[in-house]
Amino acid sequence: MSAGGGAKAILAALAANAGIAVAKFGGFLFTGSSSMLAESVHSLADTSNQGLLLLGRKTSQRKPTEEHPFGYGRDRYFYSFVVALLLFSLGSVFALYEGIHKVEHPEPLQSAWVAVLILLIAIGLETFSFVTAIKESRTLKGGLTWWQFIRQAKTPELPVVLLEDLGALVGLVLALGGVGLTVLTGDPVWDGVGTVCIGVLLGVIAIVLIIETKSLLIGEGANRDVLDEIVAQLESERVEKVIHIRTQYLGPEELLVAAKIGLSPALSVAEVAGEIDAAEARIRAKVPAARLIYLEPDLERGRAATR
Repeated sequence: MSAGGGAKAILAALAANAGIAVAKFGGFLFTGSSSMLAESVHSLADTSNQGLLLLGRKTSQRKPTEEHPFGYGRDRYFYSFVVALLLFSLGSVFALYEGIHKVEHPEPLQSAWVAVLILLIAIGLETFSFVTAIKESRTLKGGLTWWQFIRQAKTPELPVVLLEDLGALVGLVLALGGVGLTVLTGDPVWDGVGTVCIGVLLGVIAIVLIIETKSLLIGEGANRDVLDEIVAQLESERVEKVIHIRTQYLGPEELLVAAKIGLSPALSVAEVAGEIDAAEARIRAKVPAARLIYLEPDLERGRAATR
């Protein structure tokens, strides 16, 4: 993913959520709808989340230091993890609390048409943000299903934005349903029910994001296709066997590769050094993310390669 591509999706979500949050909060003040209040907090949390994702992209670009010799690429994973926690705490927990309170103590809505109008406008804006995120994700997605992309993507921002926007759209429909049923039945308890549904939805999305970003934060290796490509580029006439290989993403676009390769004992020191340089060049040509490569020459003694 290009830096600009990811940033475009985040900025589209930031602009949409900021405008929606203001409109929803105004709708809550006008109508007293708990669904509108829950959605206001949801959009406010999403707006903050986009800011954190942009901050993570910025801080991850810092140059390596003596204390952090491999750089700060994982800042993007860290801030994505914080986003998932905020989505759960600010969005899900608040919506559940507010919804349960309104179910137990329902209050009539005032000027429900205002809430409906604002929700319809918000659906339009969120759709724009969601479509933008889908377009920016297609190149990375390739032949994967959307669920596989969310589970396997090493770039955290796009899966986060995709799930946030999807949750926002479904949440808006739930809020619209809660307000609509309240108007049709005259029973304000439906507004609280819609709010509880929004809280459950946000909780599920937050848990998925927490699990996936935690996995990236503690360190994930290359997927099977990338690993097979690296091994293929390591193997040559002079490399008899890839004895041992380990990979780990230091950031979305920075892969660490460490391998022990079995070389012919007939090679001179100069030839060994030349083969290592050539192998590194072949890997970088096929896997540009493999920026840090450490190869240890060894004699192949019949050991099976471990990956």
